[in-house]
Amino acid sequence: MQQEKTIVKQRNKTKDIALCGLFVALITVCSWISIPLTVPVTMQTFAIFLCAGLLGTKRGLIATLCWIIMGTIGVPVFANFQGGPQVILGPLGGYILGFVITVIIVGVTCDKIGRKPVVMGVAMFIGLVLCYAIGTVWFIYVYTQSSGAIGIGATLSMCVFPFVIPDIAKLVLAVILTKRLERFV
Repeated sequence: MQQEKTIVKQRNKTKDIALCGLFVALITVCSWISIPLTVPVTMQTFAIFLCAGLLGTKRGLIATLCWIIMGTIGVPVFANFQGGPQVILGPLGGYILGFVITVIIVGVTCDKIGRKPVVMGVAMFIGLVLCYAIGTVWFIYVYTQSSGAIGIGATLSMCVFPFVIPDIAKLVLAVILTKRLERFV
């Protein structure tokens, strides 16, 4: 009996490690799908939503943090095949770090309240707004340090407004795919 429990635990750990690794790879590939603008339009937001929706808080957070750590130490996992601490410390680093909050919001909401599409969509939207807020504050701070003052309106025009509609489309796609794929995870 004890041996069977040990085997089941090992299988669950192996499954968790495999899923986290799979999502690190998915987030990376989705980061590389990029239209370069001031802040690149990538599919990484979609991958983060899907990761949080399918894996939940713990595994989603592990996958996201592994991706961020890999990128920070120099593995080119970020948009435009970039990596290194200069990406995180640069003006766009706040948006990457904001993904951690997004995963926590989506994961906790789905784990605690439920996995209905509306609940998931609202959680993803709140996570996205918080990611925008963290990224925008970070952008203003870093930009001001290196290039001089910039207003909130100019920052939002460059870093948020052009991405709202594409990010909402990614959110909807992530909710649909999460609902279709959750039985396999």
